Amino acid sequence: MVTRYFSRFGLVAAAVSLTALSACQEPEVILPGEREDIRAAVDNETVETRGAKPISIPAQSRNANWSQSPGTPEFRTTNAALNPTPQRIWSANIGSGDSRKQRITADPVVAGGLIYTLDSGATVSAVTPQGQVAWSTNLIPPNEKDVDATGGGLAYADGVLYVSSGFGRLTALDAKTGAQKWQKRLNATGSGAPLVSGGILYLVAGDETGWAVNTKDGRIIWQIDGTPSVGNVLGAPAPVIASDLSVFAFGSGDIAATFRRGGILRWNASVAGGRRGRAAAQIVDVTAGPMVSGNSILIGNHSGRTVSFDTGSGERNWTALEGAVDTVWPAGNSVFLISDRSQLVRLDAADGSIVWAIDLPGFVKNKPGRRGPIFAHYGPIMAGGRLVVASNDGYLRFFNPADGALVHQIEVPGGATTAPVVAGQTLYVVSTKGELHAFR
Repeated sequence: MVTRYFSRFGLVAAAVSLTALSACQEPEVILPGEREDIRAAVDNETVETRGAKPISIPAQSRNANWSQSPGTPEFRTTNAALNPTPQRIWSANIGSGDSRKQRITADPVVAGGLIYTLDSGATVSAVTPQGQVAWSTNLIPPNEKDVDATGGGLAYADGVLYVSSGFGRLTALDAKTGAQKWQKRLNATGSGAPLVSGGILYLVAGDETGWAVNTKDGRIIWQIDGTPSVGNVLGAPAPVIASDLSVFAFGSGDIAATFRRGGILRWNASVAGGRRGRAAAQIVDVTAGPMVSGNSILIGNHSGRTVSFDTGSGERNWTALEGAVDTVWPAGNSVFLISDRSQLVRLDAADGSIVWAIDLPGFVKNKPGRRGPIFAHYGPIMAGGRLVVASNDGYLRFFNPADGALVHQIEVPGGATTAPVVAGQTLYVVSTKGELHAFR
């Protein structure tokens, strides 16, 4: 009791002494002039650009399929054949659209003469090239409701459609009929996109566990754990195959490269760092999944970093101070991305330096103190010799890859909620209203 008494007395005495001292100090001098917000300089930071630069891109290629995530070169058409000014030819309803609690996160896949989609409520649909729904399957588990979970991903291989869902299920469906072949419980959300190669399905579940599953029966071959993280974006990126390695990206920003067959770790790394002065920089999730390009793997996070790693060793080739909110697309001597500041950016593939950056629509309501949500942008991909960006503001936009000039745009009813894909000289994108739109 004595000790507490003297402690409190000492604090009171100190406070009285400081008050007395402050009374004797000179009055504070207020400097004249206009007051500037120190954060404004950060938020309005401009990107230094060098304008147009010669670019070498591959010739257009007529691809019949877009069967999986394009991160692995085997499943990527760098410059798919497409009319430079496509028009919408049909739309088809594929189920539930985006809502306050649910989102469509699965990009459509095209294979075997059908287009496959996954809505926000775990309904899988197969659509013909003429816009007719061939079959539809609901994958909501018994005793669950469609509002209980959301998200998922799709991959096609050898006549089978593999579906991961937010209900923590991995399902194999007959791609022609929609009949279920097997189903596996993941014990975690399955909102990420799967990758299928060599009889093995690779998937990130719960944003922190990498799975390798036998495609014949769904049995687990091996698993690898990442660092847990709570600040994640819905929908984990698909793993990729690079030579004898499988590469996983986790919600914590960690990257793990494992030997494909045994799951033994070859190397690990991290996409670390964020943009100064941005609250969104606290979300370190990898939003631009691994993209294999030659001997490099390109990966971007949500907070302001895009990194090129050496495939064999995991060493950094370069780091760009730009985040990537969706796909990082390599083409020729360049790398293209949509940054965390809503800009379409072209990087030099040799060192990650910025060649040009073009503003995309940003805040939905850009008013002082009431900015609120921003428009979402998906892509870019390259098709028809153009960079294609789909946005939920209601437009598909086509840009010249040399200088970033907007050369064409077309309306997407309802606004896009997935990245565009191209197969059979037709572009497909899913809207926020749960519709599949075809452009040719």
